Amino acid sequence: MEFTEKVIILRIGRFKEADLWVRFLSPTRGIMNAFAFGGCRSRRRFCGCLDHLNRVLFRVKGSKLATYFSLEEGTLMDSPDMLRGNYERLGLAVNCQKFMEAMGISFEGAPAAYSLFSDMLKLLNESETLDKLWPIFFRARFAFDQGYNPELHMCQTCSNELKYPVFHVQEGVLTCSACAFTQGPRFRLSKESLDALRFVQENSPLRWTELNLSVKARKELSRVIDGFIQYHIGLSWENGMFRRV
Repeated sequence: MEFTEKVIILRIGRFKEADLWVRFLSPTRGIMNAFAFGGCRSRRRFCGCLDHLNRVLFRVKGSKLATYFSLEEGTLMDSPDMLRGNYERLGLAVNCQKFMEAMGISFEGAPAAYSLFSDMLKLLNESETLDKLWPIFFRARFAFDQGYNPELHMCQTCSNELKYPVFHVQEGVLTCSACAFTQGPRFRLSKESLDALRFVQENSPLRWTELNLSVKARKELSRVIDGFIQYHIGLSWENGMFRRV
């Protein structure tokens, strides 16, 4: 099997003296690993393209027994130089990458994951300002795109408009205050927070700069999204990595 497509490099490591292994995000296959034999020395086959977060056009070939993939050649398509040269920007990007790797990507979810991560990198590379909420929004949107997509426009009990919404962590649903459950962890959301969550659900990261949230809304969203991710995805950010909880 052989295919050619644009991918995003996630990790690179040395394998033997002159060879490399490369982990990358494919828009059709999700996260993959492949060997770049001679990658440390070959200037013709991989000229300047084997670097973290580069977008590269790879020609990938499967082994005869389909036990591994090898990279035959690569062409650099895009390099987020501003992002890599700024520790804060790079830190936000790596946080998003680690969540994506920890949660995993279904075969059906690969196109959405690739599009979301591509837009996130573009946002972090080009935006004049940064917002530490963006990685939290990324977790929510990534989970939504992979199938954990709550209804954010109507109460899940009475089907009416969400007035004074309450988010129920265990059930992963929103209800109006009149239908709120009496048991289990739950958080109230202001209209500002609910509108922001809908905006994240429906729009590319390239538009997240349009959100100008109050301190109250930022706290509400952080608490709700972290609770949702911990309970339904089973991941928590601890000591620089996502751990299963």
